[in-house]
Amino acid sequence: MRITVFGATGNVGSRVVTEALTRGHRVTAVVRDPAKPHGLPSAVTLAVGDARDPEDVARIAAGQDVVITATRPLPGSEHELAVATRGLLAGIAGTGARLLAVGGAGNLLVPGGGGTVLVDSPGFPDEIRPIALACGEQFDLYRAADPEVDWTYLSPAAVLEPGVRTGRFRIGRDELLVDAAGDSAISMEDLAVALLDEAERPAHRRARFTAAY
Repeated sequence: MRITVFGATGNVGSRVVTEALTRGHRVTAVVRDPAKPHGLPSAVTLAVGDARDPEDVARIAAGQDVVITATRPLPGSEHELAVATRGLLAGIAGTGARLLAVGGAGNLLVPGGGGTVLVDSPGFPDEIRPIALACGEQFDLYRAADPEVDWTYLSPAAVLEPGVRTGRFRIGRDELLVDAAGDSAISMEDLAVALLDEAERPAHRRARFTAAY
């Protein structure tokens, strides 16, 4: 498949690129400034563009099978996530490409919480509340997207950190997945596996899913 990745130089995006290349896909990585060091594999094709610009998105998505976005704004600029989401949704409409988004865990339902989402649960860390709320807005934009847009939204586990690729994890829908000890975690490497599995074998069209150990 022909796969384009926005946010390809980030923690999750770089692992998505690696996983896609390992599976033999043709990968295009979108960068804003090609003059800056990006550390991407030589097998990747570079495209210059901005997810916030629908015209850039439409140009880059043309002829692609899947567009993946794993962008994350810097602290203090969380509002830019919604701007980028609007640009992606507007730009990809009519291109025929699927849009797969790496979102956040904060808007997942707490198991047994009576409809409470994670960001509203007691003890949720204040330092990540802004990005969690921004991801909630991001997900709302996907749910309200033009029916023409073929999107999928992946919410990770509560703890998402660099680790190892095991290829072994559970898949859920809108509820936070926890283990027997009540913990919710997945490595960035295995999140990339879950995302590429969905790209190759669509099972959550115009829907959200989650992955955790």
